[in-house]
This record gives sequence, structure tokens and C-alpha cells, in this order.
Amino acid sequence: MDIHVVQPGDTMYRLAQQYGVPMERLLQDNQLPDPSQLVVGQTIVVQYPELTHTVRAGDSLYSIAQMHNTTAVQLLRNNPALQGRDLIYPGQHIVVKYASRPRGPLTVNAYAYPYIDPGLLRATLPYLSQLTPFTYRFDEEDLIPLRDESLVNAALQSRVAPILHLSNLDEDERFSAQLAHELLEDEEDQRELIQAILRTVDRRGYQGVDVDFEYVLAEDAGRYASFLARLRQSLAPRGLPLIAALAPKTSADQPGRLYEGIDYRLIAQAVDFALLMTYEWGNLASPPMAVAPLPQVRRVVEYALTEFHPEQLYLGIPNYGYDWPLPFREGSRARSLSNVGAVRLAWERHAAIRYDDQAQAPWFRYVDGQGTEHEVWFEDARSIQAKLNLAFDYSLYGVGYWNLDRPFPQNWVVVNAMADIRPEM
Repeated sequence: MDIHVVQPGDTMYRLAQQYGVPMERLLQDNQLPDPSQLVVGQTIVVQYPELTHTVRAGDSLYSIAQMHNTTAVQLLRNNPALQGRDLIYPGQHIVVKYASRPRGPLTVNAYAYPYIDPGLLRATLPYLSQLTPFTYRFDEEDLIPLRDESLVNAALQSRVAPILHLSNLDEDERFSAQLAHELLEDEEDQRELIQAILRTVDRRGYQGVDVDFEYVLAEDAGRYASFLARLRQSLAPRGLPLIAALAPKTSADQPGRLYEGIDYRLIAQAVDFALLMTYEWGNLASPPMAVAPLPQVRRVVEYALTEFHPEQLYLGIPNYGYDWPLPFREGSRARSLSNVGAVRLAWERHAAIRYDDQAQAPWFRYVDGQGTEHEVWFEDARSIQAKLNLAFDYSLYGVGYWNLDRPFPQNWVVVNAMADIRPEM
């Protein structure tokens, strides 16, 4: 796999000639909204098929997979134009194998809202090990229902493990320290909530649980770890893992409401896995900067490895960017946008995309129709490659994406090229 950075004068036809691959393959792998609208600084992923199969009448993905000693799921990954469907026709060229080899096994988890576009979900499921619908909430000991049937069923049909997500979001969709505190100081409420979780796991077919309590009070740190340990003990007879999603700490005594109630050492002993939420340095209210700058991400991983084993850890990866108006003023708000939308915005505003080698992230500036300057930071194939390399360099168990609701086709091409995606079912 190569990642080409678009230069002035580049066209998809010229790139196909330069790299010696069919233009159709470049178009299918990158799924650009309009291939004629290339932006200087944009990334194009180039793959080199080693083995292809020409579809004959009566072929199916399953029969082709059997013929070449692979799986139908791997064929879906190798051919993103199929969009997760076994809809092939005679004469079509199916990539069976690429020349590049993955660095190693990786579990790929991703969060999704229940209202995700079904077509986008179907196209993405082949690249996942686990799918985590967001989110079950609770009120004292009661688990508040989530309309998750379609996501769970789609995951199970694709042999992707659905993971139940529990958070301390309140009725206003805000993470509530008080809601967590009331639960954590009442062991009877905890027991009843755990029983409700187990009933839902059994009824829906969930294959694990992910707990994401944020802004836990410092005084509740020990009680939170104890709750996680009780939940893990209850899941163990079913053979189901417990994951904790954790604020991105760089030291045990890190100050701040987001960090003080999250004790990595205690939690490492209480759970099977932890997902490091290594994003949101650049956020809605921050000054312009990368959402997940690599040096900061690395510092979180290195601290986490002082308390967790590498095979316990998932690296969080953001699937979005932000657009900030300039000059930045305290109290101003950025606009969230998709990575694909960021490139489209650069085209519309005639902006060249730059790349920050330290943060390992793309960015650009533009002027809107009212004359206001903006700065945009997002993710591209290069930044995803850098994050996956970090996960491999530290031998982490997996990666977790927040979230699937916006398309990012290049990401999955890079994941497929770099990782032997681990099945969890």
C-alpha cells in the first residue's frame, strides 16, 4: 500500500499511470465523491492486487472464497465497492489478495448510534471485530431501554460481536458525576443494575459490556473500580469480557474533573480490557488543533502501559474533525464535520491541505462567504496509518473508533491493508 499526497496537476488518470494500477481500482478503493475534484494535499490510497478472480456465471463470494482458501468477509474487505453485499456479476474482477501484508492481528471496535444509516453500517461491518451501540443509560437501579435491535442483529448476522455500552449520561445527554455517585454509593442499586444488564445481554445476544462513566468524582474512584469488578465477576460465567472506556490520562495524579475519579491501577485489576479515549484534545470549545495529536496519544499509551498489559488495551481513534472560526475567542464554538466533508470543504473554498508532521494530522485554512477565516483539523489516510502503527508498535490488543456514523472509506482500506482483523465471534 502507498499513500499518495495530491500535487498540483494530479488527476486520477495520471495517478493510475504513475503507480501502474487500473484507475477503476483507485476509484473503488478511495470512493471519492467526485474524482475530478482533487485537492492539493489530499490523500489517495494506492493498493496493488496480487491475485484477482474474474467472476463467472454461478459464482458467489462464498464459492470464490472457498476456491482461493480465504473467507467471504475478507473478499468484502478487499473489494469496498461491494459495500458489504454479495452482489457480483460475470466479468467483474474481485481482488482475492493484495501484495502488502498486515503488520499483525488487531481487534477493531467501533461505536454507532442506533440511527446510523443502514447502508453505511452494512458497508463497514466487514472491517469490524466488535460493534458497540451507543448507549444504555440508567436511573438508579433501572436500565433505560435502547432501540438497538437492528444494530445488534446486523452485527450478529455479520459475525461481529455486539458489545453493550453503559454510560452515566443523564436525561439531558450529559455525563453526570451525580448520577454515577448515587449508583456507586448504593451497593443494592448496583446489584439490581447488574442483573438488568445481564438480562439485556442474554435477551439481545450481546457478547460483552463496555462501561463508560465520565467525570467520576475523586471520592468515588475506589467505588467505581469495585463496581466494575462486580460486573466483571457477573459476566465471567457467561464467558463475556468487560471493557472500560477511560479518559486519556498521562499520570496517576492528573488534575481535572475528567481524570480524578479514574484510577488506572484499580481499574486494570477490575476489567478485562480498557479503551483509551485518545481524542478530543482539539474539541468544540478548544483552540484549533488536532483532535488526536500523536505525541499526546503516545503519552497516554505509555502511561497506561505502566498499569495495564498491552493485550488489555484498545487505542481510541476519532472519525471526525473540527472547523474553528478565527481568531479563536474564549467561549466560541467549533463545528464538527466528517473527514470526507473536510476534504470537500477544502475543494469548495480553494484551500490546499497541509500536514503537521508533529501532530501527524492534516489541516487547512479558508475564508467563508462572510470574510471570516477558519481553521480545520481532521483525519486522513496518513494520520490513520500513524495511529495504527502506534498501536502495533506497543503491541496493543485493538483500536476503537468514535464513531461509525460518518463515512470514511479510506480509513477502512488502510485498516484492511495494515491489520489482520481479529474475529471476536
